[in-house]
Amino acid sequence: MTTPLKPFYQLKCGCNSYPWGKQGKSSLSGYLCEQTPGYAPDDKAPKTPFQAKDDEAYAEMWMGTYPTLPSYVADTDEKLQAVLDRHPNELLGKAVVDKFGHTQLPFLPKILSISKALPLQIHPNKAFSAKMHNENPDAFGDPNHKPEIALALTEFEAFVGFKPLDAVAALLDLPELKHLRTSGNASRSAFTNEDLRAVVRDILNASPETCRDTYKAITSMPSGAFTGPHNGHIQKLAPRLADQYSSADPGLLVALLAMNYLVLQPGEAVYIPADGIHAYLSGDIVECMARSDNVLNTGFCPRAERDNIEQFCSLLTFTPHDKTQCMLPAKKYWRSEKGRTQAYAPPLSEFNVLATTLGKDEDEVLGKGGAGIVIATRGSGRVDVDGGDGFDLKEGHVYFVGQGVKLSIKAGGDGLTMHTAYVE
Repeated sequence: MTTPLKPFYQLKCGCNSYPWGKQGKSSLSGYLCEQTPGYAPDDKAPKTPFQAKDDEAYAEMWMGTYPTLPSYVADTDEKLQAVLDRHPNELLGKAVVDKFGHTQLPFLPKILSISKALPLQIHPNKAFSAKMHNENPDAFGDPNHKPEIALALTEFEAFVGFKPLDAVAALLDLPELKHLRTSGNASRSAFTNEDLRAVVRDILNASPETCRDTYKAITSMPSGAFTGPHNGHIQKLAPRLADQYSSADPGLLVALLAMNYLVLQPGEAVYIPADGIHAYLSGDIVECMARSDNVLNTGFCPRAERDNIEQFCSLLTFTPHDKTQCMLPAKKYWRSEKGRTQAYAPPLSEFNVLATTLGKDEDEVLGKGGAGIVIATRGSGRVDVDGGDGFDLKEGHVYFVGQGVKLSIKAGGDGLTMHTAYVE
């Protein structure tokens, strides 16, 4: 069935299952996908409704037009991308189509539910992705970069970016850890980013025996051997990570010794640039990224699934390089008429993310903006658009809203939290 042109469409979305996801309905991604209503990811129609099973780990609900797990218009079961292809100027806007040179949404929003560490990874930059997509399209499915943000819906733990150099160098001066600095500058005062790159490379290339012995040394040191805001968590987290994967996994040493450990509360967000090292650890988040699925993994995964270490290390960026540099602060959204919407605006052109939080019967008006994906992550409400049309927004419901549409939002008796990813 061909979908008519409208200012908004309710969507059907799918949810991936990965071992690091949360189980059954305890997974927010699985729970919200069931409410959407979602579709079973193996159903290409999509006709089979998604139902969260108690014995399945649900990790990511995808929303948008990326072909791996695309969204469909709920009324017609037509791919959203097909509708955008027919009406690009009306739904995306000519300026957006001209800027990106295609009719696809330039961003990919997801809901992630995380029970244990994701692989230690980077998302490569655009030049590298384009080169590898041309050479190996099966492994690199698109030519784009993938900077992203992660916005906490619950308490969220993550390893993001590198610690300050002096915090890493201090660890490598400990007698139990000196063996990890096998190349580069040995002087703490002169320790550089390139020395840090060499240390990361050496750890990732280390034998399982070396990793196990180093883990044992870390956990055998006296309590309080690691102190300060950058290193005080090491002994507490080490057994947890070893239990999730193995004390022989090099990702454990890279994360604990070289990376920032963050605990975010709901409403706080981090920004991950292209080539930025990260590994999410636990919690539920709204994740949004530039339209790509390219990734290089080197830890917290079986050895057979790890990517080329030299390639990985050559691409590493050293921004952010401190906990504070990782954070993406919320700002007042300038199109919010009632002041109840915050904007998370990363330093790129593909997307911003909005968080609208309303108490019982409160309202908000959002002025005409770019094309976006809307999801109710809590509660319910009513959304009216130009011309008097509108839709009921219930927990888990996902809508595409075209560019240039003004939204008048009224929360229900249980309040409403609504997140919107859009292109400015």
